[in-house]
Amino acid sequence: MWRTLSVATVLAGVVLGGVGCETPNAQMATCPGGLPVLTDAVSRSISWENKKGEPGAGGKARDGRKGSPCIRNIAAGDTVTLMDVDGCGVIQHIWMTVSSRAPKTLRNLILRMYWDGETTPSVEVPVGDFFGLAHGHAVELNSAWTTMPRARGFNCFFAMPFSTHAKVTIENDTGEKLGAIFFQIDYELRKGLPGSVGRFHAQFRRQNPTTKLTDYVIVDNVSGPGMYVGTVIGIRPLEGNWWGEGEIKFYMDGDTDYPTICGTGTEDYLCTGYGMGLYQTQYHGCPLYHYHKSKEYPDGLVGMYRWHVKDPVRYRKSLKVTIQQIGWKKGLCERADDWCSVAYWYQAEPHNPFPKLPDREARSANVTAVPKEK
Repeated sequence: MWRTLSVATVLAGVVLGGVGCETPNAQMATCPGGLPVLTDAVSRSISWENKKGEPGAGGKARDGRKGSPCIRNIAAGDTVTLMDVDGCGVIQHIWMTVSSRAPKTLRNLILRMYWDGETTPSVEVPVGDFFGLAHGHAVELNSAWTTMPRARGFNCFFAMPFSTHAKVTIENDTGEKLGAIFFQIDYELRKGLPGSVGRFHAQFRRQNPTTKLTDYVIVDNVSGPGMYVGTVIGIRPLEGNWWGEGEIKFYMDGDTDYPTICGTGTEDYLCTGYGMGLYQTQYHGCPLYHYHKSKEYPDGLVGMYRWHVKDPVRYRKSLKVTIQQIGWKKGLCERADDWCSVAYWYQAEPHNPFPKLPDREARSANVTAVPKEK
């Protein structure tokens, strides 16, 4: 028996209510065995050479001999538009690399995305953190939705649907000129999308230091319907001993004092147990683990990711996600450390305004160099 799934269901498991354009032809058909089925979609790709993804417009620079592979000499403070396309479709893949992959650069190049003519971004995240690299530190990364082969090329495979317009920008807030940005955005245009397809959102936060007895907020003030699909967490422990006993909490649909979903510990949310160390899987991992060998637990930088590919957190009206600041020192103890995060989710538009992005100094403090081992 044939079955028909929305493109967002196939690409990201996202089906909501009340957004998008409706047309029967905007469906992707699949059948048992995973056989390829042709649809009305047509593939396009944007690069600095073909800025609008126009048919037959790729490879034209220097008569097709690699004449315009990148954006060069981006002045401090400049914002460059990577994609500005009318129509209905889905971004399927973003590839990017930059001439400097220092933490100062990756933490202060700001990626923003706007769907369907909105004036405030649905995505506002430093480039490094967006691609899964907490603290902006470039390391080898291999996961389901983001990868960084050889710590050099950034890839994102989140599905990003749009009904009428898609805009992607990058701001150089490093305080210095950037030599080059190489990028390619692969997407498909369609005649329409089912009305239940959500829009992709991502938000960055940092609190340095956190406050004892007060949970760190990963995201809040999120309206529904929607589904939460991933978290990148960065920690700079500010004291010795184990930092990861805090429970993650999902407050949903009017929860106030207590959440509907509550985890059992930080490393448990990352699907491991009894501490943390370097490891990677498709859905969860810790690719960054700088530490001082003289200490039992890290007091350098830790970066982790958790993708809810198989277990998205679905909500109807509202969502807030927090995590406790609890460690272990001869028993459970409250802590105050340096935390940063990226939350990834899909929801019906319009979205509520994001908190103001931390400024360059707040984003960069204490994380722009790799700690030396003692």
